[in-house]
Amino acid sequence: MSDDFRITWTLSGRGWADCTVMTDTAEIPLTVSYISNAPEDLLTAVARLTAGGTEARVEFEAEPTVFRWVFYREGDTAWLRLLELRAYGEHDNAGTELWSGALSVGDLAHAVVRCFDEVVTIYGESGYRGKWGDHFPREELEALRRGLRAHRSADDR
Repeated sequence: MSDDFRITWTLSGRGWADCTVMTDTAEIPLTVSYISNAPEDLLTAVARLTAGGTEARVEFEAEPTVFRWVFYREGDTAWLRLLELRAYGEHDNAGTELWSGALSVGDLAHAVVRCFDEVVTIYGESGYRGKWGDHFPREELEALRRGLRAHRSADDR
């Protein structure tokens, strides 16, 4: 597992979170509002990639700014583009690219699992709900965790 790619999720106020993507060369801060299902969508998108999907997208609403994650998979490589757009629904080309890069599908999935494991350790599920305003995405996290285990098992064959 590479420590060159990490994600943190800090609850910054009722219904708001600061998500930071850290690579060996960059630190990208993203703001997230609870008006979308950002945590669930991120976990589900990465689970889809882990299961063999070739493309996924996630949007973090920051009212009115939108941070878009665009994932592509080729073999065991996940390509990620992080875009900042002025408003929901804008085309990718209208956005500013904050970061793009490639990492293994396993490293991506592990970084997302680790992020949400840290979130539940820090806040607990009820504390998370109290600050975020919605349930902790336990089901989606466990689905990604199962997908990561299956992905690793397939790699071991």
